[in-house]
Amino acid sequence: MQLSDFDFDLPEALIAQNPPKYRTDSRLLVPQSTIIDTIFRNIGDFIKEGDLLVMNNTKVIPARLFGHKESGGKVEIMIERLLSDNQALAMIRASRAPKVGSYLILENEVKAVILNKERGFYTLEFATDSLLNLLDKVGHIPLPPYIERADNEQDLSRYQTVFAQKDGAVAAPTAGLHFDEGLLDSLKTKGVDSAFVTLHVGAGTFQPVKTDNIKDHHMHSEYYELPQVTVDKIAQTKANGGRIIAVGTTAVRSLESAARHGTLKETQEETDIFIYPGYEFKVVDMLITNFHLPKSSLLMLVSAFIGRERMMEIYQHAINEKYRFFSYGDAMLLEKNNDL
Repeated sequence: MQLSDFDFDLPEALIAQNPPKYRTDSRLLVPQSTIIDTIFRNIGDFIKEGDLLVMNNTKVIPARLFGHKESGGKVEIMIERLLSDNQALAMIRASRAPKVGSYLILENEVKAVILNKERGFYTLEFATDSLLNLLDKVGHIPLPPYIERADNEQDLSRYQTVFAQKDGAVAAPTAGLHFDEGLLDSLKTKGVDSAFVTLHVGAGTFQPVKTDNIKDHHMHSEYYELPQVTVDKIAQTKANGGRIIAVGTTAVRSLESAARHGTLKETQEETDIFIYPGYEFKVVDMLITNFHLPKSSLLMLVSAFIGRERMMEIYQHAINEKYRFFSYGDAMLLEKNNDL
């Protein structure tokens, strides 16, 4: 398939710049025989007793740093991945690319030395014994590039799921942003179980596919964990006739990556899985997801799940009905098309 097959025109006004007042105020699109337009707090109407929600419990770190080079030139550092207590992989924005061996000075005067540069990413070593503590002091929430404002106090909580536990993401698993504790409790009372995976979302999630033939695209690598308790819950749910509902594309990628080994089992590894039309899903039955960027790998994953033509119909409906798009936008609840 060609990259142009996954392009669409999106009015800029539909790109959400802020979260809704309450998490569950987001709109929810549910395609059935007709397309249902509702509110996210009503998602329990479409989920059954015995179903299993699988959520990504990664926690967004304040990964954007500002500072200057030794020469005085301003720099912006975007942490991509924590490597140790004082080292990280990062992208650097500057008028001139800094050299290996040079120092960057942060806003609080802490220094970072550039150890290496490879494929556009820099390996940095910071003069601290706790990079996470340093980020908490001077880091900024790494809002996506299409949110055209500076981060603020609200983003500290709202660009984070209520079930976030494990530090490491530089982008939120945005389908999870629509849940609050009250909704999770009501689903539990209904008999809907929940389980967790961890996938530390990298900045590469915002990178568009650039190859004309999508099969030539190579995904960025991300670290994920599938714990045994989640493996057991999935097996039990399927044995009882329940459905596996992935909360977001990161949960899909984690589960389907682990399933490549055959029998689902506890896993901790890197994944660069690229899911596009023709892929046969092995674990996931339903998907909760936001509306994604044109020409993105996430759009291709959704196409693989429900079919490209159906996806384009749904997206056009969402545009016509003025749904809000991308990270702080609205959501869909999709059922896998088994006839693809």
